[in-house]
Amino acid sequence: MSYVIVMDSCGERTEEMKKDSRIISAPLTMQVDEYAFVDDDTFDQLDFLQKVADSPNCPTSACPAPDYYRQAFDCGVDRAYAVTLSAELSGSCNSAQLAKKLVLEDHPDMKIHVFNSRSASIGETLITMKIQECEEAGMEFEQVVETVENYIQGKNTYFVLENLETLRKNGRLSNLKAFVASALKIKPVMRGTQEGTIAQLDQARGINKALVKMVNYLVEEVEHPEEKVLAISHCNCPERGQMVANAILERINVKDVVLVNAGGVTTMYANDGGIVAVI
Repeated sequence: MSYVIVMDSCGERTEEMKKDSRIISAPLTMQVDEYAFVDDDTFDQLDFLQKVADSPNCPTSACPAPDYYRQAFDCGVDRAYAVTLSAELSGSCNSAQLAKKLVLEDHPDMKIHVFNSRSASIGETLITMKIQECEEAGMEFEQVVETVENYIQGKNTYFVLENLETLRKNGRLSNLKAFVASALKIKPVMRGTQEGTIAQLDQARGINKALVKMVNYLVEEVEHPEEKVLAISHCNCPERGQMVANAILERINVKDVVLVNAGGVTTMYANDGGIVAVI
């Protein structure tokens, strides 16, 4: 049976995924003042980062329209899956659910499932990889859904921000707190919750100390790492991303490692120098 996986563009596609016609990226769009960016292969990360840095305003994003998902689902396959940003953070999941309803009205026998990643960025990538793994193993549709939903429950997301400007601009951090944090070089260590929201886990003075804390949390909390894939998304800092991967691999053995540069939406929130780690 044939299948398609539609992952919204907050999830970074690996080079292998880009070559696989069964994996479709549903692009979000970003706006910085009068400048519009599409989160697809045309996205210019350095230009976007510069425009964000130059602007006093917070960049905004818009999720893919339901019609994009509808067309991606309705492509002659037997079953379709969507992997979206956490429903707590974006309307992408709702767009995909609406598209599913529309397609099933015309094709009631088709199998479609929308996975709320309860995560973002490279976390969506890992979910897409898990769906592929299940499909290639010949699982029935219902078994794929159950297996991947269980996988989502056991996945942990951590990230460290190089700067707090986006949080300040969007009102999640006061100007005074952002100023003090910047002056003291305080870097927050964040994590994704099981509900799909974001929480501060810790903080440290300096990016390297914050990354050490993030690595410690990841290593201490992971269960059965030898069965899991470690994925790291870096925002314009490949050396830092590799350093974090090496620090983790010195302490635990994993099944595989994925290291990618951040896409547009991840870049918007992580900002220049940010690191996201998922296992």
